[in-house]
Amino acid sequence: MTKLKSALFHNYPAVDGIVYPPATLAKIATLTDFYPERIDAGNFDAHAEQLAGVEVIFATWGLFAFEDKHFKAMPNLKAVFYAAGNVKAFAQPLIDHDVILVSAWQANAIPVAEMCLSQILLSLRGYFRCVRQYKATRDLNTKAYPRPGVNGETIGMLGMGKIGTCTRHLLRDYPLKVIAYDPFLSEERAAELDVEKVSMQAVFERSAVVCNHIPDIESTRGVLNAGHFDAMRDGATFINTGRGAQVVEDDLIRILTARPDLTALLDVTMPEPPAENSPFWQLPNVINSPHIGGTTGDEVIRLSDLVIAEFERWSEGQPLHYQVTAKVFETMG
Repeated sequence: MTKLKSALFHNYPAVDGIVYPPATLAKIATLTDFYPERIDAGNFDAHAEQLAGVEVIFATWGLFAFEDKHFKAMPNLKAVFYAAGNVKAFAQPLIDHDVILVSAWQANAIPVAEMCLSQILLSLRGYFRCVRQYKATRDLNTKAYPRPGVNGETIGMLGMGKIGTCTRHLLRDYPLKVIAYDPFLSEERAAELDVEKVSMQAVFERSAVVCNHIPDIESTRGVLNAGHFDAMRDGATFINTGRGAQVVEDDLIRILTARPDLTALLDVTMPEPPAENSPFWQLPNVINSPHIGGTTGDEVIRLSDLVIAEFERWSEGQPLHYQVTAKVFETMG
């Protein structure tokens, strides 16, 4: 059986040998007729003649958006397997040219969900609030530090896409009630996930911890405002792994200033990092992290493992699990 011709595309030399380590590239070379050079926007023209027969592209962070010249140079291109998450920068031309696009956004969701789980559990223990109170008072009387505990509490999810769903699955090991706001979440899917579908306002009003996983699309900019944050329960925590642009940050700052009982764990802001004079740096009830929720270190191997597994399914005529169709792309962050 003739092997499909493939090549590796991305613009970032820094990830060479990391997302696709030598053993992974060797596996691709056994599965396909693999072109030995990494292709980027700068060297494409020099390799165009050799790429004419390419049918499959393996890629990762730094994949550039294809133009007409790229499609003309690779008339046999059938599929792109992207070992990373966000595809917004390059997906549309591929979809328009009927090229199958697979993304490892599910694998990239795992570390974000794992970080959220750890923050949720620490929040329910009152960890963040207790630490700052203890530092201020040096009082070892634990009764002075209210904390809800893990048993029977309510966790609120904003967005039930890949990250929200993965977080919910991780929470199944704990006796917690999960409520969710997502306009795309059907009642049937909510039942499958064992979540109660509620309004955005109800998520803030009822939850001990609110996790934002809303996709980053134009319609979600500035949707989280003072009316939501001021409705939060005493001692509640807001976790943002979505995007800073979804938050009216002046509103969040004002409410956090007025309500020191609240805690905000911000892995994303607008801009990143916050401005030098932003109150986010000074407020004691804000913890900023430098956008570390996504895949890091050895976790990146999950990304290439996923797309290779998808390639094997596709090449054997089996259904894809992680294809980015036009419909899926419309709702992706």
